[in-house]
Amino acid sequence: MITKVTGRVVSLSTDFCTLAIGPYERQVLIPEFARRSLQSKVGQEVDLHTIEYLEGNPMQGRMTPRMIGFLNPVEREFFEMFCQVDGVGVKKALRAMVRPVAELATEIEEQDVKGLSTLPGIGPATAERVVAKLRRKAAKFALLVGRDLPTGGDIEQDLAAEVFEILRTLGHSEADAKRLLDEAVSRKKKYKDVEALLHAVYEQRNG
Repeated sequence: MITKVTGRVVSLSTDFCTLAIGPYERQVLIPEFARRSLQSKVGQEVDLHTIEYLEGNPMQGRMTPRMIGFLNPVEREFFEMFCQVDGVGVKKALRAMVRPVAELATEIEEQDVKGLSTLPGIGPATAERVVAKLRRKAAKFALLVGRDLPTGGDIEQDLAAEVFEILRTLGHSEADAKRLLDEAVSRKKKYKDVEALLHAVYEQRNG
């Protein structure tokens, strides 16, 4: 499975981005919030973190390979989680994600069924299922995605997500893990790896 592609943005449409990759051009489906971010990058080289799936009816013998792209791995992880809700699936999740992942995750965490039900294709009943299934999993996405971390870039977003999970494994509540990461990030230092960020978290906690 291809999990990341790098190419020059040739064009954008409502549903997909066309990337020039070597001698080829590849259509990559993108959610609306990603399309807005890529508007200023037409003609530039970008990285998209991708998911592949087959679309079509196997009973009719025609399955079309599709690729979906995201701006960083954490957004991709959120999308995969969103797709697991009963009655959602790939197409509906792609259509629904018109707002940044941080906003959607915050609404899920706060059980804002009314706000979620305004998403395209997501009515009140589906919004309630989203909250019921994902409320306890949304905290790290509300914290991390869309945040301007001092080190910047996709790698640091993923690093922070990993440290969040480690803190949860070590027995911290979601709120405590978020607070500790907030404090570490606010120090405006660069963290080269998980160990460095964890060290900063516990250094401030013991200070």
